[in-house]
Amino acid sequence: MTVTAWVAAIVFAATYVLIASEKVHRVKAALGGAAIMLLVHATAAGSAFFSQESGVDWNVVFLLLGMMIIVGVLRQTGVFEYLAIWAAKRARGRPFRLMVLLLVITAAASALLDNVTTVLLIAPVTFLVCERLALPVAPFLIAEAMASNIGGTATLVGDPPNIIIASRAGLTFNDFLVHLTPLVIVLTAVFIGLCRLLFRKAFRYDPERAAEIMQLDERAAIEDKVMLVQSLSVLGVVIAAFVLHPVLHYEPSVVALLGAGLLVLVTKITTDDALREVEWPTLVFFAGLFVMVGALVETGVIAQVSQAAAEATAGRLGVTTMVLLWASAGLSAIVDNIPYVATMSPIVADLAQHVPGDHNVLWWALALGADLGGNATAVGASANVVILGIAERNGTRISFWQFTKYGLVVTVVTVALCVPYLWLRYLL
Repeated sequence: MTVTAWVAAIVFAATYVLIASEKVHRVKAALGGAAIMLLVHATAAGSAFFSQESGVDWNVVFLLLGMMIIVGVLRQTGVFEYLAIWAAKRARGRPFRLMVLLLVITAAASALLDNVTTVLLIAPVTFLVCERLALPVAPFLIAEAMASNIGGTATLVGDPPNIIIASRAGLTFNDFLVHLTPLVIVLTAVFIGLCRLLFRKAFRYDPERAAEIMQLDERAAIEDKVMLVQSLSVLGVVIAAFVLHPVLHYEPSVVALLGAGLLVLVTKITTDDALREVEWPTLVFFAGLFVMVGALVETGVIAQVSQAAAEATAGRLGVTTMVLLWASAGLSAIVDNIPYVATMSPIVADLAQHVPGDHNVLWWALALGADLGGNATAVGASANVVILGIAERNGTRISFWQFTKYGLVVTVVTVALCVPYLWLRYLL
C-alpha cells in the first residue's frame, strides 16, 4: 500500500477506537476523521461529496431525514402512548402477556419506521405501565431494545445498516420483504419464547394493580385526532410507495422526503417543530463516516482487504457467507453496527466480484449478522444505547453486563437460526 493508504487506514482505525470506547462523542470522532482524510489528500471534495462510489451516500441521509420528520409528527399525536396502554389493558395486567404485546408492537413498528425512533417512543410509556403494575422496568426495556433490533432487520428502513446495504447493493424495499421478513417473523417468535425463560423472575402478577390499569382510557392519550389521521394516511402512502418501487421507480429517499413535505404541508405543525424532531447528530455522523470509508476506497485499502478475504475463503460462496455472518455478528457486538456496515459494504461489494454464485446471499449474511449481532452487548446497536440513556434519565440504571448477559444468549440463538435458513434457501 502507498503511504497515503497507510495513513488513511491508521486514521480510520483510530477513529473507530474512539467511537467504540465512547471516550469522544461519535459525531466529533467521525467529523475529525473525515477532516483528516481530506487534509492528507486520502480523498478530495469531488470524491467525498459527489462520487457515487466513494462519497457521502445522500440517499441514506435523506431517507433518514424524511422518516425522522414523519415520525416526529406522529409522536405529537400520542399514537404510541395509545398503543402501549391498549396493550397493557389487552394483557389484563398479566406481566408476560404485557411483554409479548409490547415486543410485537416494538418489532412491527421498528420494521415500518426505524428501531431507534421506536424505542424512543415506546420506552417512556413502558415506565408508566410498569410503575402502575409494580413491575421491574429493566427487563422490559432490555427486551424492547432487542425486539427493535430483530424487527428492524425485516425491512429496508427498519435499521440504519439495512439502508446502507440497500444503497450499496442496489436492493429494493421489496427485496428485504421477500428475503428477510419471513425469517424475522420466526426469530421474533423464538425471541419471545426466550424472554419467558430469561426474564421469568420479573413476571410478578398483582391483581390490585392490574385492576387499576384497566381503568386507564387509552383514547385520552390521543392528543390530536385530525393530525393522527393525516399522519397515518401519509405514512401508509409512503410505505406503499416503498413497496411499489419497482413500478414507480422512485428512490426510497425521494419517497420519504415527499411524504415528509406533504405531512408538514397538510398538518398544522410548523416547520420549526418538524425539523426540531430530526436527529441532526445522527445525520452528521453518517456524513463523516461516509467520507472516511470513501477515503479507504479511494486509496485502495478496501480493494486489498476484499482480495485477502476472497483468498482466505478460497472463493467458496458457502464458506464466505458463513464467515461473513458470524464475523459480522461478533464485530457488531463490540462496536455499533452502523459504522461496521458502512465499512464492510464496499468490501462485500468488491468481494462479490471474486465469488461465483448468487452474490446477494452475502448481503443478507451481512445484514443478519450486523443487525442481530447488535443485540449481544449494550453498545452493539444504537437502540441499545438509547434505551440505557432513557433508563438512566428516569432513575433506573441498566449496567453494561446486565444487558449483555441476556444479549449474548439472544444473539447466539438468533444468528444460529440464520445458518440453516441461508444454506437451505441460497446455498444448496
